Amino acid sequence: MVVRPAREALGMQRGIEAIRWLFLGTVLVTLAVNPLFGWLVARFRRIVFVSATYLFFAAGLLAFHALLVLAPASIGAHSGQAFYVWFSVFNLFAVMLFWALMADRFTLEQAKRLFGAIAVGGTLGAIFGPWLASQLARPLGTPALLLVAAGFLVLALGAAQWLARLRPGGGHAPAEDALIGGSAWEGLQSVVRSPYLLGICAYVLILAVMATFLYFTRLQMVAALGTNLDMRTAVFARIDLVTQVATLVLQALVTGHLMKRLGVSVALALLPLTAALGFLGLAIAGSLAALVALEATFRAVQRGIMRPSRETLFTVVPRAERYKAKAFIDTFVYRAGDVVGAQTEGLLGRLGMGLAALASVAVPLAAAWLALGLWLGRAQSRRAPA
Repeated sequence: MVVRPAREALGMQRGIEAIRWLFLGTVLVTLAVNPLFGWLVARFRRIVFVSATYLFFAAGLLAFHALLVLAPASIGAHSGQAFYVWFSVFNLFAVMLFWALMADRFTLEQAKRLFGAIAVGGTLGAIFGPWLASQLARPLGTPALLLVAAGFLVLALGAAQWLARLRPGGGHAPAEDALIGGSAWEGLQSVVRSPYLLGICAYVLILAVMATFLYFTRLQMVAALGTNLDMRTAVFARIDLVTQVATLVLQALVTGHLMKRLGVSVALALLPLTAALGFLGLAIAGSLAALVALEATFRAVQRGIMRPSRETLFTVVPRAERYKAKAFIDTFVYRAGDVVGAQTEGLLGRLGMGLAALASVAVPLAAAWLALGLWLGRAQSRRAPA
């Protein structure tokens, strides 16, 4: 979250229309990276592929920092686009791997009780990150944010290594876990064979489309404020800060109780309902303040309620699917949804249609999304005894 505002500002250097095509580049890169990650999962023990993934991305942050500092004359729109694509891939893999490790360490009942509380840690970091970015972007410049992010990523790796060795009942597990094995493309094969995983794919795809609708609306409104890179970075950081504070409230007070008392089905259905009502409100108001309110509510429900609930879906699948199939769904499928959402929103814009047209697409899609969330919750309950 320290680096994300910089990604937005760097990616906008060639205009918003270029970002739509960066989404296509990102989905192709995630497709190419998935078999490599699947190979790591199949060939190495858990702590090795977790460490390799995080250290690879930390090294990438250091490399981009060196480029920004040592060769500033070479920095332009193309390098900013390269960073945009790289960070978009890194962002999904880092978060996906965190939740895969959580699903591997906790049972379904533990997940329902604890995932909301565990997610509070991420939200606290997501609150601190945008604040830190807004404070450092102007005095130190955007490149310094990459060093800060690399340092925190290494700290997160230390926590992951400690967690991977803990026994559920206390003490420490053996340092070496059993190999998962299988093929590099096993994740895709598992998804194709399983209606349950296909349902999760569809849920994630619609989620990404909805989030992308919001994302491009935000880019257009911020672009209207000016062209200064550090100003845009600071504005994006402030928007993220408001969003994360709202998320923290939901995670701390609502999520755990909601999943235990009303079930995963209701928790998964809340975000589609929020999206439908929010896009209707945005079409009516059409202001930056209304957008910030919608995005804060959407992101708060997404990260505070939906995300922990969705991650419990992977506690009832085989161990290989928790890493390989989850990686395919949370990276390639999610980025494919980004492409669909970006191109749809762009088409509506080229046709001269405004927020009302966007709402006319989003609301029916949200209805199908809601029904899918209810079905996934019931399917999870059926799989849990096994």
